[in-house]
Amino acid sequence: MKLLTLIVHTDVQQELVAFLRNMDQVSGFTLTHVEGHGEESESDKFLSARDKVVGYAPRIRTELLLEDKDLDSVLAALCAKEHNFTGQGVYWVTSVEKGGHLQ
Repeated sequence: MKLLTLIVHTDVQQELVAFLRNMDQVSGFTLTHVEGHGEESESDKFLSARDKVVGYAPRIRTELLLEDKDLDSVLAALCAKEHNFTGQGVYWVTSVEKGGHLQ
């Protein structure tokens, strides 16, 4: 299993959620509001004047637990140019040794 973590700007949250809900390979995901700090925050066109003063970019962290065989197709779909969230964030993949439901 793999854990795919995405960090995108909050402005594309609704589109990302709708996209993930329509993917057969994605059975569920977790969203967390986070703050992005870094050089890119200065030139982020989505930041309000308040955000620039505070010094962070509002982001959404999305975590998806995927089967190994589904990772590449999910990433390819996420990186397709027709989405507003393309170019709006970063991702990384980590291996998961075990996962399941608490019973």
